[in-house]
Amino acid sequence: MSLSSHTSRSSLIIVAMLSLPHNVVLAADPINLVFENGRSIPLSAVTVQGETLKVSAPAEGFNPGQSFPLAAIDHVFGDKPSEIYAGIALLLMDKPDDAIKLLEPLIAAQSATAKIPGNFWMEAAQAVLVAYAIQGNTAKCTAIGKEISDATPAQGIDPFVTLGKALLLPSSASAKDREVALTDLLTDNLPADVSAYAAFYRAKLYASTKREEEALDSYLTVSSVYPSGGLILNAAAELRASEILSAKGKDRREEAIALLNSSILHSAGTLVSAEANKRLESIK
Repeated sequence: MSLSSHTSRSSLIIVAMLSLPHNVVLAADPINLVFENGRSIPLSAVTVQGETLKVSAPAEGFNPGQSFPLAAIDHVFGDKPSEIYAGIALLLMDKPDDAIKLLEPLIAAQSATAKIPGNFWMEAAQAVLVAYAIQGNTAKCTAIGKEISDATPAQGIDPFVTLGKALLLPSSASAKDREVALTDLLTDNLPADVSAYAAFYRAKLYASTKREEEALDSYLTVSSVYPSGGLILNAAAELRASEILSAKGKDRREEAIALLNSSILHSAGTLVSAEANKRLESIK
């Protein structure tokens, strides 16, 4: 593909991408477990023992000692914990250790909800799996991958396990092998977040091997092709794409600024937003 073709394609992707909604919901409401009959109880007032839910503190008309089958819970309701956005931002800004430290306590606190629709455990666990894969920690990655697969309604291995295996390929593996493993995950047959992570880390691979145009396209793929993969993924990809564009000089400066503004809107209150603000100030 020619340079002009790459430029045209990336410009069109940016225009389409910036038309997407940019909403970040701040955590406020406590997390509740909602029964099939509509009644609810705070997660903090219960414990889970196997497949049984036990009330551990009086709340919403429930008394300590009461128990219910876990299957009686219809869904989890409440605002997403802010640690999830912050942790994913740390992960994507090359701080997997910090991401794990922030997210693992949340995973422990939310473990009772892992199999309940609408839970926040799954997204945090998936980010931790990616963090362990980036660290090259096969044992930890395998262990959290099994927990994710066990909590997933579908039978078999969860697609995030496959993503983890692709990211665990050692540095001794050829760049081509790593590229193929990640590219294989860019498909409509997989969840958008799996493909978004794969596109992001494929872009990082391209950038590390000086394939800047391909890196730019892959970063833009995150938020243009897989926008539902996650707000912070979109924001981090926009930030990295803007860095490539700013290095091309004044002809791409406005596109870089547009991406940075979008990144800031996607990621308020996280490290990604802080870095995007710094970058924006430096090129104004």
